[in-house]
This record gives sequence, structure tokens and C-alpha cells, in this order.
Amino acid sequence: MKLNIIKQRSLWWSISATMILAGIISMVISTANLGSPLRLGLDFVGGTRLQFELDCSKSDNCNKPIDVQAVRQVLDAEGLGNSSIQVLDQQGDREPGVTIRTKSLDYAKRTQLQNNLSEKIGAFDPKTLQIDTVGPTLGRQLFISGLIAIILSFAGILIYLTFRFQFDYAFFAFVALFHDVLITVGIFSILGLVLGVEIDSLFVVAILTIIGFSVNDTVVIYDRVREVIKEHPDMHINQVVDDAVNQTLSRSINTTLTTLLTLVSIFLFGGETLKYFALALIVGFIAGAYSSIFVASTMLAWWRERQSKAA
Repeated sequence: MKLNIIKQRSLWWSISATMILAGIISMVISTANLGSPLRLGLDFVGGTRLQFELDCSKSDNCNKPIDVQAVRQVLDAEGLGNSSIQVLDQQGDREPGVTIRTKSLDYAKRTQLQNNLSEKIGAFDPKTLQIDTVGPTLGRQLFISGLIAIILSFAGILIYLTFRFQFDYAFFAFVALFHDVLITVGIFSILGLVLGVEIDSLFVVAILTIIGFSVNDTVVIYDRVREVIKEHPDMHINQVVDDAVNQTLSRSINTTLTTLLTLVSIFLFGGETLKYFALALIVGFIAGAYSSIFVASTMLAWWRERQSKAA
């Protein structure tokens, strides 16, 4: 089956615009409510994260679900009313539990909090206790370093593609990359508002990986566009792009699907640490494949057609 990419380009652009607009609206709401477009995790804002799991080997300790209001009452009594709470359901080897992200706590305050929570919701298993503490200065440094890494990767790719192809190729490849990052960030902003999903330093790694994957797909299509133009210099640019996309379509789909199979496995079975890292890659890789096929190619054709009419 041969896809007519150019004929339906208004549809492809509308889908992208809708996704991006939803993400931007979510980021505006998140900024108003949380002070940032995304719900920043411990890595970036600093503080202490504590994770407690109930000891289900004790009789009647896990019969009732954890009451969030009871946890909130304990935190309020400790002067930690601004803390975020996430209840953990029983899953695999993990028992029911609760994750709390709050301001930096010393050993005495952590112990006191653990004891008070234990009295309210049940005894915790000391073997599963997790405590992470990051200073606010280090958190800001990690956040700034992540932003610099993303900006430098964008700049490097733009410069490389300008030398490899022509500037219009490079510009629309850059637009496609920005499209992929915006969609990924937007979806995680929505998840942060709806489900309380936080981003950490692994999210920055995921964004950098998405940028590399997306530009690779776009370069393959642009290479084929350039080859078709050399073979058929008199062919209309719309037909050139349609042919180039269809000739590389199976390669793009197969590469994306095989990668997604691994990422879905990591998302389902890789544990909490890698769960949202894998989800970011899944979203970004799907957006990358979409933008390479339906956005970068159609925008290049639209621009070249406009130039030829103006000449």
C-alpha cells in the first residue's frame, strides 16, 4: 500500500498541533499550580524522599488500604503539610506502601515521622525502607546541566544537518525534533497534573535519546529525498517526497516497532525506577517516527513548492 503523505498534510499537522496545544495548556496550568511546567522530582528541587512498605507478615497489617488522609494528618502534625504523598499498591514483590517527598529531614525527624506513621497506618518492613536526600543547590545544578545538554544537542544537530544537507532540510528537521520534545514534555506535564508523575534526571536522558532517535529517522528520509531529486530532477517536489517516504516507510516502522517492544517490556517489568524513563522513550519514539514521516517531510515539500511558485 502506498501512502499519499502530501495530500493529507493538513490532517497530520492538525494532529500534531492538537497534541502540542494540549501539552502547552497543561504546562501553563502546572506552572500556575506547581511553579514549573512539569512536576519536578527530588533530583531537581532537593529534599527527602521516603518510601515505606507495610510488613504483611504481621497479622491484619495489610487488610485495609492505606488511608491518604491519615498520612496527611501525620505530616500536618509534623509541620510537613506541603509534602507530596503517593500510595503504592501491592505489585509483584512489593507490598502496599507510601512514598513521601518533603523538605530535607535529618535522621531524628525521619525516625519520628516513621514511628508516627507506623502508629496510624500499620507496621513497616524495615528491609524495604528507602530514603533519598538531595540538597537544593545540587538539584538546581542538575536541572541547569540538563537544560544545557538539551540545548547543545539541538544546536549541534542543526549545525551538522546544515553542512550535511541544506539549511531548509536542517531547519525542518529541527522543527520535527522540537515537535517530539514538546509532545513528550506535554504528556508528562499532563501526567504530573493528573497522576502526580514527577520527572528526574532520567527524564533528561530520555529527551536526549529521543532527539538522537528522531533525527536519525529524519536523516534517512531526507537522504532518500535527495537521491530521488538527483534521479528525477524534473519531478514535482510533492511526488519526490511521497516516493521517498514510501520507499523508507517499512524501514522506519520496523525500526520503531522493534525498539518499542523492548521499551514496553522495560515499562511493564523494569520496576519503578525505570518505569517512567521507559514511558518517556515510548512517547518520544512514537512522536519521532510520526514527525519524521508526516511532519518533517511534508513541511519540506510545502516550503520547496512555495519557493518554486515564488521564483
